[in-house]
Amino acid sequence: MRSDVTNLLYLLASVLFIFGLKGLTHPKRAVRGNLISALGMFVAVVTALVSEAGLSWGIIVSGVLIGGFVGILMAFRTRMTAIPQVVALFNGFGGGASVLVAGAALMGSAGQVGAVDSGSLRVLISTAAAVIIGAVTLLGSLVAFAKLAEMVKKSLAFPGQKLVNGLLAAGCVVSGALMVTGGGELVWFWIMTVLASVLGVLLVAPIGGADMPVVIAALNAYSGLAACGTGFVLGNDVLVIAGSLVGTSGLILTRIMCKAMNRSFTNVIFGVALGGGSAVDADAFYEGKVKATSADEVAMMLEGVQHVVVVPGYGMAVAQAQYAVRDMAKQLESMGVGVTFAIHPVAGRMPGHMNVLLAEADISYDKLRDLDSANPAFSETDVAIVVGANDVVNPDARNNPESPIAGMPILDVDKARTVIVIKRSLSPGFAGIPNPLFIADNALMLFGDGKAAIGEITAALKEA
Repeated sequence: MRSDVTNLLYLLASVLFIFGLKGLTHPKRAVRGNLISALGMFVAVVTALVSEAGLSWGIIVSGVLIGGFVGILMAFRTRMTAIPQVVALFNGFGGGASVLVAGAALMGSAGQVGAVDSGSLRVLISTAAAVIIGAVTLLGSLVAFAKLAEMVKKSLAFPGQKLVNGLLAAGCVVSGALMVTGGGELVWFWIMTVLASVLGVLLVAPIGGADMPVVIAALNAYSGLAACGTGFVLGNDVLVIAGSLVGTSGLILTRIMCKAMNRSFTNVIFGVALGGGSAVDADAFYEGKVKATSADEVAMMLEGVQHVVVVPGYGMAVAQAQYAVRDMAKQLESMGVGVTFAIHPVAGRMPGHMNVLLAEADISYDKLRDLDSANPAFSETDVAIVVGANDVVNPDARNNPESPIAGMPILDVDKARTVIVIKRSLSPGFAGIPNPLFIADNALMLFGDGKAAIGEITAALKEA
């Protein structure tokens, strides 16, 4: 394919990426935006393949079939509750691909088909950047995946960890510089790759589970930056543009998540432990202070109220209770009760987790309220129903400066006239600390599976 035609198609793909991202800014346009972005990627991939000569089509087709089969299988078998760890894994795959491609270019395998000049200064510098960022992304994402999947339940932190991370980062830079000045010596490439891999593990290992949404956003940005570096290695403009879009949007999202959780952006970037456990004895904290209720009692409370706010959390995702929540909301609305949903930006295990679940249940986006618009209304709310949320409604973040989540903006459900908390037990959230909301004077606990409990409330409302 002629170079001018190739560049024109790459420009078309880049425009489609930008319009696709623009479409994702509103739920009503999100599906169309996703399709536009997918079309842009299709154009980019086909153009990249057709524009090169001497490719092994047997290997390419085999890779597409194997990768496509694995992707489809994962898509069908992955439950909504597991989406965050799958996103983390996909971020890792992106970083790993960047390491492999940049390494192949350095070793000359890509140069055999005239794609790159593996000895040029541009390629060497780009290779170093792509490998360092990609290796950090790959190993960091695997650690995040293990934490989210609860394969690893403890955070790894030790004295002097920041110093060790700093030395590893310096080692990556030095070995990368030596590789560049040495004309691409492979020994420095491997040293750089190993150091970056260890750094990726140590950057994510100390991060507490409560801060995983921020980590996922940061890893997403890293995967984009690694892809951008690979684009410079291959001299592929569309890969540079796509990587830049992913990297910058990921960094913006990370900043938004840090603000939503009152966390330091630099702490996330440099792997400083954010969340943590608590020395408080949970059993002693709750003993004799919890007021339990039943579905029938909750239904009686809901009769005649004016406004109900539902606050979903990760427990709703685990119980797959979004459809039951929708049915309860419809029943309440048929009784003349106004129902809205208060969504914390980091509820669940990744940004937008609750929004996706509620959209899956066909709950109108107009009924969803973000943190800033939901909090002022809680003082005028008759009943707030918390479905499986914990840390994002913990008043300690607002009232206890010694709490591991101190300063984190929360949903002020404790200011509602009555709070119904639906949980299986008094187990802590990902932050690992007790929640004073559960023993508040205006709070009642409805213990049980979220889906079953909400269904019982809805049935009782219908009978009434």
